[in-house]
Amino acid sequence: MDQPLCRSVLITGANRGIGLGLVQGLLAASPCPEVIIATCRCPESAQELQKLCKQYSNIRVLPLDVVSENSIKETVKKVEDIVGEKGLNCLINNAGINVFGSLEDVTMEAMLTTFKTNTVAQLMLSKAFLPLLKKAAKQSATMGCHRAAIVNMSSISASIALAKPNDNFHVIYPYRTSKAALNMVTKSLATDLKLEGILCIALHPGWIQTDMGGTMAPLKVHDAIPAIISLLAQLSEKDNGAFLDWQGNILPW
Repeated sequence: MDQPLCRSVLITGANRGIGLGLVQGLLAASPCPEVIIATCRCPESAQELQKLCKQYSNIRVLPLDVVSENSIKETVKKVEDIVGEKGLNCLINNAGINVFGSLEDVTMEAMLTTFKTNTVAQLMLSKAFLPLLKKAAKQSATMGCHRAAIVNMSSISASIALAKPNDNFHVIYPYRTSKAALNMVTKSLATDLKLEGILCIALHPGWIQTDMGGTMAPLKVHDAIPAIISLLAQLSEKDNGAFLDWQGNILPW
């Protein structure tokens, strides 16, 4: 890339899995973002992130509990101090949980907890960081992560069109429905924020071997991350409101 993917990027759930992989991938990019803000609930126990902080001067690690309004407000203030008047270019809503629940054993508590973390939190975070995204958007004319973008981590299991009888996803009612709802959040944000110059997409990162994805997944983090970063760098106005996979393919809703 001749230009950095973006000046500043914030990644939630950055202490492990895809989130940590994105932090590592962005740090290795040439050129890389000037500021990478990695958030997680307990930074003091995030050993890999702490190691990266000692190696790189452009990473900041902040505490953030995505389901806590007070935590979100405190983090926004800290991020504002870091990015200043240039604002925040890219918000990657990666934090999420995978709660299993078939029709036989799904509970109200499981559904509500998963929706709060995987859907409501992403909307509230996008809303909270909107002033900083707007600041960044004012400094460029073309849409993309280099200007201002919200990337919501979704899943192919959220696709209603691709849902098949007896597929592997029928035992994860909480997860797949929360991600389907997140897709609608993304579509709504894309419509509301288009005139502000803020791009919004839902991204299926691939089925990756992580604590959430399990060991049966065909992809490893280091295999998928370069493709994801390449995709983010190429996003433009035509992608606004799209549901994409990590290779840039359009997924049906």
